Amino acid sequence: MAKDKLVYVCSECGQESQKWVGKCPSCGKWNTFKEIRVAAESVSSIAKNAASASSLASSAGRMLREKPRPLLLREISTEEEPRIDMHDSELNRVLGGGLVPGSIVLLGGEPGIGKSTLTLQTILQMPERNILYVSGEESAHQLKMRAKRIPHTDSDNVHILCETSLEAIFEHIKEVNPHIVVIDSIQTISTEDVETSPGSVTQVRECAAALLRFAKTSGVPVILIGHINKEGTLAGPKILEHIVDTVIQFEGDQHYMYRILRSIKNRFGSTSELGIYEMQQTGLRQVSNPSELLLTQDHEGLSGIAISSAVEGVRPFLVETQALVSSAAYGTPQRTATGFDQRRLNMLLAVLEKRVGFKLMQKDVFLNIAGGLRVTDLAMDLSVIAAVLSSNVDTAIETGWCMAGEVGLSGEVRPVNRIEQRISEAEKLGFSHIIIPKYNLSALKGKKYNIEVIPVKKVEEALRALFG
Repeated sequence: MAKDKLVYVCSECGQESQKWVGKCPSCGKWNTFKEIRVAAESVSSIAKNAASASSLASSAGRMLREKPRPLLLREISTEEEPRIDMHDSELNRVLGGGLVPGSIVLLGGEPGIGKSTLTLQTILQMPERNILYVSGEESAHQLKMRAKRIPHTDSDNVHILCETSLEAIFEHIKEVNPHIVVIDSIQTISTEDVETSPGSVTQVRECAAALLRFAKTSGVPVILIGHINKEGTLAGPKILEHIVDTVIQFEGDQHYMYRILRSIKNRFGSTSELGIYEMQQTGLRQVSNPSELLLTQDHEGLSGIAISSAVEGVRPFLVETQALVSSAAYGTPQRTATGFDQRRLNMLLAVLEKRVGFKLMQKDVFLNIAGGLRVTDLAMDLSVIAAVLSSNVDTAIETGWCMAGEVGLSGEVRPVNRIEQRISEAEKLGFSHIIIPKYNLSALKGKKYNIEVIPVKKVEEALRALFG
């Protein structure tokens, strides 16, 4: 009988080693190798379980019996399979048009952000599909209480299973014969063939590999829910992201009502799509026009506020940038940013001091993106500088002004992408002036807008237009 063996696995990337090493040769992280006891023939036994579960469909059985043969490229069909409509326009957009049959999707997010709520309310809106919801964290009673808060039509299509054993899950899949399988969460599922605790690197990897084999052979899509660790990345080995077809991340601040669904990896669609939700007592509401929600308050006469025409993914929306500049109370100035890159804020402050001449060395600077959103668009630079300067001189920016532009180290305003969409969004919301990079003017030749477009080449020109 084969003996169990000890291996060392990197908790960050899943790299294996026969002995402990300080620095991972794959990802370069230090002190990430953990000792794992691997049972003999664990992989083969898991594959057998997945193979037995895949007998749900006759075609899957044929795939397992027949040996694959090489195909010529011209022999492969290019016809796309019809996607599964999730009855959620935001989720469909992020997935690339719907859920692909036989795919495996990983939904990640911080605890309490709304992953289970989003998944549960989505499957409750699909009465035409037979769905198995496997929960390893909550009881059936807790799920029922959550479902009662979500408005939905009563249907008998959702089966709830509270189980953490992978072998038992495959047995129930045979009985239910679902169209979609949801695992909440992958970190709680374990297999008997691996003698480690649930959530370990080996358990997560082996369970995900077995579920992947089941999805590919049976054609039943699987949705995995995963947690985020303290570093902000998906918990478990990095190899989990390589196994699945699509990785989508649910982001947002628990103290605010807005949530962003962002695609990190998608083999069947674009990773530039973005979905926005509003958290309510009755669940998550889709936000079709986020600009109107983010600009509901009147800030006339208040300093330190600038409006930026940002683009996240392919969706333009206007976002409010708030800044507060005050004298450093304890000698060492503080630099704090919420929803914006801290290092980029430091760079923009250095540009303001070196290129424009405003002394901020002994000033505390606090920056906040309203609504709890985290924006990565570089076109936010101009609004950040405008908000900081507005707070520093305690002068409000006139109502009806917005801006978009990336700021370089020499103080120049660099061009940004999708400038026409940014201008159209500002015009639609009734803004009267928009500041854009001068280099983007060539893309606007012959086009007329009801909003005044002000092109600038340097930061000084933009500030002169705003404050005179």
